[in-house]
This record gives sequence, structure tokens and C-alpha cells, in this order.
Amino acid sequence: MPKDQRRKRRLDDLKFAHRKKPDYLKARIDIKDYLNEKVLPKLVFLYDEKTAEAYIPEIERICQIYYAHKAARMIESESVFDPKERFTEQDVALITYGDLIYEESVSPLTTLSKFCGNYLKQTINIIHILPFYPYSSDKGFSVLDYESVDSMLGTWGDIEDLGTRYKLMFDAVINHVSSRSRWFQKFLDGVPRYQDFFISYDSHDELTSHDRNVLFRPRNTDVLTKFQALAGDKYVWSTFSKDQVDLNYNHPEVLMRVIDILLFYVRKGADIIRLDAVTYFWVTLGTSCANLEQTHVIVKIFHEILSLVAPHVAIITETNVPHKENIAYFGKDNDEAHMVYNFALPPLVLNSFYTRDTTKLSEWATNLGPVSELTTFFNFLDSHDGVGVMAVKDILSDEELDFLIRRAREHGAHISYKTDKDGNESPYEINITWFSALCKEDDAEDIDLQVKKFIASRAISFVLQGVPGIYLHSFFGTKNDLEQMINADAKRKINRTIVNYNTLVDELDNPDTLIAKISDSMKDIILVRTMQKAFHPNGAQSILKIRPEIFVVIRTSPQKDQQILSLINVTDTQCHVSIPMETIQIFKQEWCDLIEQKKYTFDGENISLTLGPYDILWLEPQ
Repeated sequence: MPKDQRRKRRLDDLKFAHRKKPDYLKARIDIKDYLNEKVLPKLVFLYDEKTAEAYIPEIERICQIYYAHKAARMIESESVFDPKERFTEQDVALITYGDLIYEESVSPLTTLSKFCGNYLKQTINIIHILPFYPYSSDKGFSVLDYESVDSMLGTWGDIEDLGTRYKLMFDAVINHVSSRSRWFQKFLDGVPRYQDFFISYDSHDELTSHDRNVLFRPRNTDVLTKFQALAGDKYVWSTFSKDQVDLNYNHPEVLMRVIDILLFYVRKGADIIRLDAVTYFWVTLGTSCANLEQTHVIVKIFHEILSLVAPHVAIITETNVPHKENIAYFGKDNDEAHMVYNFALPPLVLNSFYTRDTTKLSEWATNLGPVSELTTFFNFLDSHDGVGVMAVKDILSDEELDFLIRRAREHGAHISYKTDKDGNESPYEINITWFSALCKEDDAEDIDLQVKKFIASRAISFVLQGVPGIYLHSFFGTKNDLEQMINADAKRKINRTIVNYNTLVDELDNPDTLIAKISDSMKDIILVRTMQKAFHPNGAQSILKIRPEIFVVIRTSPQKDQQILSLINVTDTQCHVSIPMETIQIFKQEWCDLIEQKKYTFDGENISLTLGPYDILWLEPQ
């Protein structure tokens, strides 16, 4: 059976073999022993033994309901599912809001589906649709209703239609909800069941100065927001904004409802569940309230439940924190996230192009090491937010980080800040489009050279171990949208331009436009990548430090039947490179560049060649 047909069958079997109505007679699973062994101890750690034992039956009930929606062929397919092949070299993800492409009188999700089918065919096979639920603010991240699709975007039918052709990543925005959500309104109305769903105080002063000083804050706003409730004024924990009130996982009922929501998403076609803002799940006064052990235990519980009833579904954690804390979400025994955002990668790539030196990037990548056969990185360069810098604060010096931010400002960037423990503000995120971050608006650089630079930067994310993720605007080379940012008074709007479908199609169909040049180049290199077994996430990786201007990595397929020597010039000048065959332990004279299909013959004991400005070579020994 051809590869594309095998993939289609896998999607059908694992995703949409859910029954519309549960079959409680035929589809049951014996899970009591599993829950008692794997989940009960974790609940005891979070709460206490009596509470944990009281809630195990509720988790069993939720799992049994989900399982009753599974058809027999789905259960059969999962029995032979190989978690080592959860992600492969064929996986490339598109990151997008549901409405970034607009078409008159057509639902945005329908337009997105049409665009992907017509212009990204054989390019991406995963779509991460950023929160598509009804919301009150923050472009979807203040969720009003977890179980509905925003009617301005489309319907669940549109989501499921996309899911028949792509693997889907759903956002689980479960650190907080909208202050206008039904749950929070019930809290304000004094409904007893919801009084512990949120972290609230009767007085602003119940948080001591010590409590506030040790907090890790991703924003520079007050952590408490005042609301008028039936019982009087309430000061509610709000990590991100006044409209985003944090859920209280200290209350087990919240955890139960979230587990229910996650399995609902699986029924609706989620292959990957993105845990948004997972860093801040658990609050304990007197601590940083970030990356606490309880947070890791909650992720472990999600992992165990999915492993039991939906083993094909992956968890990805979004944790914009220092690199060591970020990768801790893989868990000590691969028992947390299946994939983590590689937050250090974007600022390190920018640093390499700004300094014309890959040393810091190479040193960091050398120490990444293999994660495991069951886990991997999500290698993204840009997103709906911007370029976070928290992850490189233990990698770049203060002077290097200042230089990075200063150069980004010269390219039109705006900077978002957070409040540190000492009360001072420090950079949290660079708000800019990836194209503008690399190519200044007033530069006299030739358009073709700008395209080469842009693609060279993307190629770094394509060659490293992991799954590449590409924000929609990086298929177009979108420039900073200063007008939208200023009008909305929101820095992140700089990277969220809404594009007219017909205008976009006209640009893409004209090979002389910047959009067409970037889109075609991106698709060409991705197509080559997805056909190379050496780029499998489990393939070995070796970083070579040959000369600062060139990023060099050797990838080897898991079966050791393919090796690729990748070289990327991060400068606008020619660079000669000579690599001893002894160093890479590949003694071949004949090589082929997989991108240009150009043959190279090297006499002697060295691979010697010259790379032009922003050249990319993927050399395979013949």
C-alpha cells in the first residue's frame, strides 16, 4: 500500500472511529487496577488519601464514557500502535488562527481548509488551529465555552473535516478561563459548587509582600483582580490579565472537569493536545507558583489517562521558561509531555544571524542530546505571540541578550516585559514577524537574497531533532503590521495580520512576488525533508563546530541506513569549509546535495567546498 494511503487509513482508524452515541454494553474497559496503580498515588500527592480514593471512581466514569464512544476498529488499530512512530520525518506542523485568511461570505475554517488543500498540499500534515472556541479577549485565550466552536470561525463539522486530511493539534487553555465564562459567573453568583473553582480572597492584603515578591510573574500586572460577587468583593488570582481568571487545581473537582474536556477533544479529532500556560497550573503561597511539582504531577495524570484510553494522542507543553525548566516537562521517565516547545531555538537562531556566528546555537544544540524514542521537540521559530527570550536567559549573557533585543528593535520589534522578584521589569518576549526580524524594512538587500536568508533560518529548525512547526505568516514572509498593533494597542497584533484570500492567491500565483518566492522555496525544501529518513525525530544528531559562520549537523536515520550532512551559512558572504572525513567517520568521495540534486566529488581525506551567501546544503554520501 502506498505511503499516503497508509497514512490516510491510520487517520481514519485512530481518529474518526468514534461513535456518535456511546455503546455502554460492548465498549467497556477494565481499568480499576490501572487507575489504582498509576493515578491514585498521584492524586494522593496532590490532595490526600481520602480525597484521592473518593475521586478515582469519577475518573473511571469519565474514561468509561469516552471508551464507550470508540468503535471496534479504532480499538483494534490502537492495539498495534507503535509509540516510537508517533512522530516521523513526514511530520510538519502549520500553526495558525482559524481566521488569518479571510474570504467574503465563507466561514474562515472552510477558507483555511481550501488554502491548505490548494497551496500547502504535501507540505504540512499537522495543523495547530489556535483556540477556536468562543472567547472574550486575548484572541481566543480567554475561553467562554470549552466545548463549542466560535460561530465566527465555523463548526465542529469544519474541524472534523480538516481532521480527515490532517493530524490536528487542539489548544487546551486550562490554566484559566474568561471572567465572562459560565463557570466564573456561577462563582460570582455564589453557587456553592463553583466557590472553589477559583483562587479568591476577601481582601487584597491577604497576599503578603513576601508572597508577591517570590512569585514568578509572566506579566507586570497585579496578580489579583477585584470582582464584585454576591458575597461581596472578591480578589481573584489572574496570572495573565483581568479577563483571564486562573482555575484552582487545589480543588479536585476542577481536575475532574478538565480530564472530561480533554477526552472530549480527543472524540472531536485531537491528535495532539497543547497544554497552554502549563507552568502556572498550581498555586502555593510562599513559592514562585511556577513549575511546581504539583504541576508536573497533573501533567503525569493526563499522560496516564491518555495512555490508557487514547494512546495515539500526544501531549505538548507550552512553557516559556528557562531551557532547563522547559525540558523538565518530558518527565524523568518520559511520563509527562510527548513533545515540548523548543523555546530556546528562535532567539538563538536570531542571535546567529545578527552576530553572523553560530557558536552559541551550536553549543546549545550539542548539549540537547537525544530525548528518548518516545518524546521529541517542537522546533518552531515564530508563533502567534512572537519570540520569547525567557528560555535563553541561562544560555546568553546579559550583554548578548541586550544586543539581541537592540537589533530586533532596529528591525521594528516591540518588547513585552514581565516583573522580576526584585520588582524591576525585564524582557519577556520580542514582538515581531520572523521576516521583519531578519530583513529590515529599509535595507537595500536584493529580494532574492532576503528570501535565501529567510529560508536558511527556517532550515535550521528543519534539520534538528524534532517536529518543525511553521506559523502561517512564515509561508508568506509577512512584514510587521504596525497599523494593526497601534490600532489595537496590543504588541502581539504586529504578527497577526488577517490576509484576504483572493489577494493572497493572486500574489502566490505570480512567481515574481516576495510571497510566491518564499512560499515556493519553503514548500520545495519541506518536500525534500519529508522524504529523508535521517530527519526522523528519533534519528541521531551530531553538531560539528567547523567555523562560526556555518551551522553544521549530521543526522542519521534510526535504522542507520541514511546519513545527511547539513551545512547552513548564516552570513551574506562566501564561506569555505573543510571537514575531515575522520571527524564525521564517513569515508566517501561521492556526495549529493539533496536540495539542488548536485553531485560533489571530494578527493583526499576532507570534504572541502564553498558555500555562497545563506546557502543550504544537505549532503548525502553516495
